[in-house]
Amino acid sequence: MLSSTHRTRTTEHSSRMSAPLAPREAGKFITENSKDVFVEPQGVSSLAKKLFEKIGRKEISLAGWKTLHELNPQSSGEDAVNWVFFADTLNFSFWSESQEKKFLVRYKGKEYSGYWAFCAAINRALDEGIPITTSFYYSNVTLDQLQHIFRSDTDVPITMIDTRLEILHQTGEILMKKFGGSFLNCVKMSKKSAVKLMQLVVENFPSYRDEGVFQGQKVAFYKRAQILVGDIWAVLDGKTDGCFYDIHKITMLADYRVPQALVHFGVIRYSEELLRKLEEGFLFRSGDREEMEIRGCSIWAVELVYEHLKSIFQEKRQTIGNDINPILINNFLWDFARDNRSAVDVVPFHRVRGIYY
Repeated sequence: MLSSTHRTRTTEHSSRMSAPLAPREAGKFITENSKDVFVEPQGVSSLAKKLFEKIGRKEISLAGWKTLHELNPQSSGEDAVNWVFFADTLNFSFWSESQEKKFLVRYKGKEYSGYWAFCAAINRALDEGIPITTSFYYSNVTLDQLQHIFRSDTDVPITMIDTRLEILHQTGEILMKKFGGSFLNCVKMSKKSAVKLMQLVVENFPSYRDEGVFQGQKVAFYKRAQILVGDIWAVLDGKTDGCFYDIHKITMLADYRVPQALVHFGVIRYSEELLRKLEEGFLFRSGDREEMEIRGCSIWAVELVYEHLKSIFQEKRQTIGNDINPILINNFLWDFARDNRSAVDVVPFHRVRGIYY
């Protein structure tokens, strides 16, 4: 059982409230009531036009998940699905306290930091014969074993190792008990519905329950649950069990890097007070008003960009299909923020140390 500091942050209210607003509706509600984060219509239109020119190229395509990122699984079998589930179960809190000292992993002649260092460590462990992505193994993995698997090539360790251990034990046990030890069984149960898969994940795996209360309204972000759906869609190439007919209903993945890119492109804007906090390196808590405004407005902003893109397609009498959706927009923005640090870091990311992103 996760300690109280890492449980869903609505414990006090959840028993008295109805189900949370889904991420898209939550984003709209938060944007309409935001005090320090604002969505800029002109920025929405401008970014949509920029993205339209890139659709179908490697920057914005389903294939880019594999072709642009060599550490992601390049196959589409059950092992690849279980790799994705393991990675997204621990896909949180990779930012460094300092630019000079980081968690780094050297793998196959390259040096990786942050999330990619984590992925490199997974692949390194598999190369060493450690079945880290197998539920039976990680449901019983020890702290010493996990520290060895995620060892850094600097003196900066991976963050929150004790919490990661707790989550792996809990998640592995549930996966074995309810889904025969393989996440592919959970994917099959979704019957090619991205929304159903997200719901299955949130309902069955507590660490994915990324919910909060904003101005008395229960809201859901489900960043990790939705990135899991998006990654399953990508690892299965949008085919077979991953041929989700409603993939467009999964929103952007509200983390700390994509909002930076949205600020850079003028799609969202921060108040002077919030900018001051960011520049001072203020450490927000998960569920703080400003933190939820950044995440909620980011979700709604990308939804508006997506709607604008659909209008451009209609104007040009083209069919949009799965050429673009909020996940692909998100992936482009995340890659942009990662590859253009000097540009996006003009406005620092909001710092939160927690399990939701």
